[in-house]
Amino acid sequence: RFHGAQFLTEVQGGSDVGANATYATRLDTDSDVWLLNGEKWFCSNVTADVALVTARVPAQGDGTRGLGMFLVPRYLEDGSLNGVHIRRLKDKLGTRSMASAELEFQDAVAYLVGEARAGFKNMMNFVINPSRMYNALACCGNARRAYVVARSYARTRQAFGRPLIHFPLIQQTLVEMRSDSAAMLAGSLRLAKLWDEVETGKAAPALAQVLRLGLNLNKFRTAMLAHDVINKGIEVLGGNGAIESFSVLPRLLRDNIVYENWEGPHNVLLAQASRDMRRYLVHQPFCDYLREMLRAQTQERLRAEGLAALEQIERELSDVLLMDETSASIFFRALMEQLIDLFYLACLGLEGMWSSLVKQDHSKRRLAEFFLDRRILKRAPKDIPDYADNIARLCAEIRPTRVDRGEDVDDEAVDD
Repeated sequence: RFHGAQFLTEVQGGSDVGANATYATRLDTDSDVWLLNGEKWFCSNVTADVALVTARVPAQGDGTRGLGMFLVPRYLEDGSLNGVHIRRLKDKLGTRSMASAELEFQDAVAYLVGEARAGFKNMMNFVINPSRMYNALACCGNARRAYVVARSYARTRQAFGRPLIHFPLIQQTLVEMRSDSAAMLAGSLRLAKLWDEVETGKAAPALAQVLRLGLNLNKFRTAMLAHDVINKGIEVLGGNGAIESFSVLPRLLRDNIVYENWEGPHNVLLAQASRDMRRYLVHQPFCDYLREMLRAQTQERLRAEGLAALEQIERELSDVLLMDETSASIFFRALMEQLIDLFYLACLGLEGMWSSLVKQDHSKRRLAEFFLDRRILKRAPKDIPDYADNIARLCAEIRPTRVDRGEDVDDEAVDD
């Protein structure tokens, strides 16, 4: 078994991979061996057995088109170390168990992977995009664990003569955490399923464009929502939430900040989404796909309010895309948050339909309605009928008797 890594970023360019200066030289015209020379700035899992590395190929041009993708082993065939030298370890805020470092390549032996001219394209398709999906699922895991820790604490911690979970403000916080966690997981798993269908040829060609936009928006939004969920978990624990030795929450927060910034920070992902919309019109099949999911909702409110929200987003997006790209970027972020949140709503609503039909469990439907009011319609609690009763029920509800086994199951004992 080999541990792998990817080394792209260089100090002079950061997220601008086209500015990479590390260069590759072929050992001789008949050889498959190349030698890499240069530096890499952010190299995580630096002790990996093999790494995929971008390097500039001679006479191939500037920018990303001049980059090839190379496989660099840590050890050579004779057992000696390759010409890859650790300059220094990074004192990193989070994910500290995985060492990150600055590397220097000095005639490091490397092997070209794929066509030389397709290096950046291959790196995006086979390395960066999967990493963005893994990153999103890691954020879902962080958020879910933060919710479980906070809810467990609120059920057992006594204050003023009763458990914290009996206080409405704590209930509200927990339901906000739960709905965001459930929604972004539903969206991430929907994209994972879509990816399988695209790669196996089972999906229509237009769905590849849906996936292209969805991966970038999902990576951006899951990191943001997970950050908010973890912060709320720390809030539920009060002073104990800030103590590293008391719970896992401080580490989750530190790790999540790293997740927000590697594999493309928020602004880079949004810039790519904007370019893809202008060049390839990826928003059109994405909105069509989302519209189909919203029309399939059996909850009239989710269907009607969701479709109305989508129409509004499409109108605003059309106006923004008519602006020059620089000016449009100011308005783009908030609009993309609305779009991906609506995608999450549709995915959670469909899961709620299935749970209601098969498990006689309506909790996800109620979570979807809560997410609709909070994230899509942005309604104030005072404008939502029976708001206090609804959050109390979402904090304490028990799944109804299962038809198949005739047993009562705690709502939180089974993954929601």
